Amino acid sequence: MIRDEAAGALVIRPAEAGEAEVVAALHARARATYYPDGLPPADFDWTDAWRGSIERPDGEVLCGVRGGEIVAVASFRTPESEPVDTVKLYQFHVAPDRWRAGLGSALHAACVARWLAGGKRAAVLDVHVDNRRAQAFYARQGWVPDPAKPPAEDDHHLFLRWTPPGE
Repeated sequence: MIRDEAAGALVIRPAEAGEAEVVAALHARARATYYPDGLPPADFDWTDAWRGSIERPDGEVLCGVRGGEIVAVASFRTPESEPVDTVKLYQFHVAPDRWRAGLGSALHAACVARWLAGGKRAAVLDVHVDNRRAQAFYARQGWVPDPAKPPAEDDHHLFLRWTPPGE
């Protein structure tokens, strides 16, 4: 994990269950910027979903903290549908008022370090087709369209794959 306690420095660490509400609020702010149909129905409990992700023994949630505020979050684990050496990035969000400040790149680098340390040789994700900003970010991080999962005509997601450079 990236840890630097200097004032204003970015700290990347595991999220704690008690932070689920803050993480859910960040997720909602980020999600509202790219989903044309808006957020899920109000009866969906994102706080409970994030608490479940944070507490999952087979997954990890990392958060980026700057100045005592959670400003970025990533959730990943190996799903049953993938080979054991492949991780899926389920959620990756940076607070919209902090975009283009290097937070996403630092968080992504921390995720990659965790994946490689855990023996992962590939990562997959799906991204909404209208989220061009995220698609560009992932491309800069080395993600490419997953040839094994071309999008269906009626699907609203693109499937991307990442492998360590040189592999």
